[in-house]
Amino acid sequence: MIEELKALQKKISQKIRLIPLLQTPKYIAGIDVGYFSGKNLAQAVIVVMNFPEFKIIEIQKKVSPLSFPYVPGFLAFRELPIILEAFQNLKTKPDLLIIDGQGIAHPRRAGIAVHLGVEIGLPTIGCAKKPLLKLSYDLAQKRGAKFPIYFQEEIVGYVVRTQSKVKPVFVSPGHLITVDEAVEWVLKTAVKFRLPEPLRWAHILSKQKV
Repeated sequence: MIEELKALQKKISQKIRLIPLLQTPKYIAGIDVGYFSGKNLAQAVIVVMNFPEFKIIEIQKKVSPLSFPYVPGFLAFRELPIILEAFQNLKTKPDLLIIDGQGIAHPRRAGIAVHLGVEIGLPTIGCAKKPLLKLSYDLAQKRGAKFPIYFQEEIVGYVVRTQSKVKPVFVSPGHLITVDEAVEWVLKTAVKFRLPEPLRWAHILSKQKV
């Protein structure tokens, strides 16, 4: 089964287009999935905010039973179905989506941000709290410091310090955005805290009990 999923990820990765954004995003969505101890349930949350005001325009939630186990490198197969259900209910179409997870900084260049972007045809960024690829880095403590993430001699993302003296995040593009733009927009949206505002709110709401 795992080998079949790896083959599917490789097919998906062939559809990635890392091109400059076609327009400045007006609506930016943050996406996260929360889990509940003792329950086989997951809650996907999408928070759409306007930019640059960061006013919440829309929130969509979807709770669903889990049908795929947690396997590192295969998060999309666990979380994407429920995310897509929530996305289908959105009334506000985002211009950019930032999701808790990896983009192309993935052993098969197919993190959940890639799956999502290819599936819905919108620009996506993976903004993870931990790396999936093995790496060591030396990062300055000031906001905006970044360190490249290499895979097969290519820069696939950056370790990014979004706030001074705060743990970094691991940023990589998913689809329809460049590596440098992914870093730029994570910094533009992480205005006060470690996480970008739309993703921070999605994370908070995903932990709410159902």
